[in-house]
Amino acid sequence: QVEVVESGGGLVQPGGSLRLSCAASGFSLSSFVMVWYRQAPGKDCELVASIFAGSGPTYYAEPVKGRVTISSDNGKNTMYLQMNALKPEDTAVYYCNTAMPITSIRGICTAIGAQFPWGQGTQVTVSS
Repeated sequence: QVEVVESGGGLVQPGGSLRLSCAASGFSLSSFVMVWYRQAPGKDCELVASIFAGSGPTYYAEPVKGRVTISSDNGKNTMYLQMNALKPEDTAVYYCNTAMPITSIRGICTAIGAQFPWGQGTQVTVSS
């Protein structure tokens, strides 16, 4: 059964840190370009960061560059997103899935026809 399960979100004050996890089953993360997406209230789905084949090149969206690090533990088949210096505008539900054409990344994340079923996401709330 193919599945991704996101976890690690929570309520944090501005400037704080969180580490999100994406545990995959039924497929190997190291075989795909994996992506963290996020859905902020009232906004389109947004690509946050990606990693190629578990340990390859990474990409960061401009709003998070310098504050987040994407990584993957192929042995645990789990991807991570270390988020530091969090800002209120980082508040969103965070999802993981494979990469998709940039033109497809709009609207509601979970309504996009992704390669694998969407997980439930993990809520990140940055507020004082």
